[in-house]
Amino acid sequence: MPVDPTKIAIKGSTQDHLPVEDIIDGIVILKDGSCSMILSVSSVNFDLLSEQEQYSLVFAYGGILNSLTFPIQIVIQSHNKDVSSYLKNLQTAEEKQINPQLKQRIASYRKFIEEVVKKGDILSKSFYVVVNFSSLELGIKSGGTKGLKLMFGQVKNTELPFSKDYILEKAKASLEPKRDHLIRLFSRLGLEIKQLNGKDLIDLFYRIYNEETAGNEKVTDLNYQTPVVTGITKP
Repeated sequence: MPVDPTKIAIKGSTQDHLPVEDIIDGIVILKDGSCSMILSVSSVNFDLLSEQEQYSLVFAYGGILNSLTFPIQIVIQSHNKDVSSYLKNLQTAEEKQINPQLKQRIASYRKFIEEVVKKGDILSKSFYVVVNFSSLELGIKSGGTKGLKLMFGQVKNTELPFSKDYILEKAKASLEPKRDHLIRLFSRLGLEIKQLNGKDLIDLFYRIYNEETAGNEKVTDLNYQTPVVTGITKP
């Protein structure tokens, strides 16, 4: 008897090929049981600093890295900046401006921005610090030699080694003190650093895996309510 393709349950998706299992309380849980916490860091216009200020900043930054007792990852993400709304606002301000001199200056500035955009894409850079929690810190689950085989990559893990609640509890106990320590250290440099929440993380991963369309879409536009999409059956 032929099977109606519209009645077949969708069991596979692109999520099967991604390492992320879930995002809970600002912590990324990976499929092997390890976890990551991502913090966004503000930037400094280094060229505007004096030579002494530049030297002091580099020295302080080096001191922070050398003082860490745990590994971190520093990620720099570049993406195209959409300035169309900004140009539209400039045009509106130009039309509403009564003063002829100010009107002319706004027009000149708008034309300058348009020429810059024509010469090349406007790039925006985002800076992140990633702190990781290894699945090895969970210990080896009892029940034969599967734990050892997973550890050495002899078998492929198809499920979390422990319950999600247990992994999250252990990850928080390890990552939260490190997060607070990094916030104190980077604050000394005058940098703003904060942990990404669930919505920010979903938005970040969406932009990473959808570079071509992410510039025109936002998480709110996509109406995301959960980072994990479960299998569905077509009616």
